[in-house]
Amino acid sequence: MRFPEFKGEWKKCTIGELAIKVGSGVTPRGGESVYKMDGHSFVRSQNVGLGHLILDDIAFIDEETHLRQKSTELKLEDVLLNITGASIGRSALVNEQVVGGNVNQHVCIIRTKENLISSFLCNFLLSNYGQRQIDSFQAGGNRQGLNFEQIKSIKIAIPSTKEQTKVAKLLQLIEERIATQSKIIEDLKLLKKTMSQNIFSLKIRFKDEEGNVFSSWKLRKLSDVLIIQGGYAFKSSLFNQGTNKVIRIGDILPIIKLSNFSGIYSSETPNEKYIVRKNDFVMALSGATFGKVGKIEDKGIAYINQRVATFRTKQCLEFFYQLVQINNFKNYISSIPTASAQPNISNDDIGNYKSYIPDVMEQTKIAGFLSTIDNKIETERAILDAYAKQKQYLLANLLI
Repeated sequence: MRFPEFKGEWKKCTIGELAIKVGSGVTPRGGESVYKMDGHSFVRSQNVGLGHLILDDIAFIDEETHLRQKSTELKLEDVLLNITGASIGRSALVNEQVVGGNVNQHVCIIRTKENLISSFLCNFLLSNYGQRQIDSFQAGGNRQGLNFEQIKSIKIAIPSTKEQTKVAKLLQLIEERIATQSKIIEDLKLLKKTMSQNIFSLKIRFKDEEGNVFSSWKLRKLSDVLIIQGGYAFKSSLFNQGTNKVIRIGDILPIIKLSNFSGIYSSETPNEKYIVRKNDFVMALSGATFGKVGKIEDKGIAYINQRVATFRTKQCLEFFYQLVQINNFKNYISSIPTASAQPNISNDDIGNYKSYIPDVMEQTKIAGFLSTIDNKIETERAILDAYAKQKQYLLANLLI
């Protein structure tokens, strides 16, 4: 794929041939203890995202510390590349917010010559072409670290600066759409969180069809209104030998799509009480993600594995799905002591949680309101995914 007005071969080079600087900084002596509330920005690897800076936890250093690292002072449009740890290969451009700042030893500064547009290089590093070369330097396929000579040796093909600029501007447009879409989603999530807390703390009340406030909420244990069903102990020796989908802790996502299930199958067929269907929700009962909740989205059935729970009620199930996502419930299960190193909660632990519960009609209204926000979030996430796929397609086809 190429813009029609451009002709000619792309020139094959290395980053070393196209850069006037490839180097990183240092962490100040004393580490985090020398960070300030303001001053010169100090960019760490967690601040470098995939094509953008993440500045919500940016650190700062004072003038004296900055002057000791003057050689790593950031200039506008410098390319930043993470060179160690799990985030190795992430790249972003220096913007006006961090100009005049510094980087630590985990972030490399690449400053380009005039014949290489920095935004073009940043996108190249994020493309499959760049990432494959970064991967090739890692021993045994483990992303451990990059040194400056390896970075300089990365091969890149470049067109004229005019074509580079046009390619980079198109990719930047997609990146801006991704950023805007991400902000929309974060705002909706904040709205959902705020409304949920206000509803379950009774600061907001719903009214019936005649405009009257519903009856008072009653303090109940969850076990009074829910049947909490633990999972079945499947035999691991029979995994991947049948057609029954098995939802394990690792399969619990906010939305679980049975039509696109990529987990384990079993030849065992347990009792139907272990079945989950569309609109059921499940919860992890142990491990690092204990308390995590996922909702079954589409048609079909699956069975829950041990240490996964699902819920039944004669009231409004969606209401209780919303209830177990509020901070009060999360704080409650986090406070439950456990005898093992791995966090665990039981059916009884969940059932003993006390909450004020409205009547079924108000439950239904609350569930409908909050699920509308959930649906909007999922719609916006689908748009974000489409933008991300579009960017990956362009990275794969505009760069060679």
